Amino acid sequence: MKSHVAHWAMAPALAAALAAALAALPAAAETAPGGVAFDGGAVAASLTGAPGDATAGATVMTTNALGNCVACHELAAMPEVQFQGNIGPALDGAADRWTEAELRGLVVNAKLTFEGTMMPAFYKTDGFIRPGDGYTGKAPTAELPPVLTAQQVEDVVAYLLTLKE
Repeated sequence: MKSHVAHWAMAPALAAALAAALAALPAAAETAPGGVAFDGGAVAASLTGAPGDATAGATVMTTNALGNCVACHELAAMPEVQFQGNIGPALDGAADRWTEAELRGLVVNAKLTFEGTMMPAFYKTDGFIRPGDGYTGKAPTAELPPVLTAQQVEDVVAYLLTLKE
């Protein structure tokens, strides 16, 4: 009987260790920036295989160090956010104007939908013009990290899908 007690006493520690190990693994369904499948400018498949969190998406959209979408876009749904931009289209009603796949494509790389747009590609790692080569010769040569993670893209899309007229 004593061995069974010792066995069950270790179960919580084993479960915690297993959970920590699984959390450290990359998400199996996550699509790398170079692996995103575009249909025109739309991206039908989730980048993570998991639903986005609209609350987290609102944070990404209003945080300077993240997406900061409101620097260029006006969003009446967030009147508390100061200094909203007006160089991009207003985002109110975005879910009525674009499908989920189109919204994901716009966040990943809007230039594939609107060629002349000033909107940056938020989930891209290569193909950038590196002016440092012409001026200093010190531009980084490796791929740049994406501005947003795959989950942050999905979170922004989840929030945009809540914006209906």
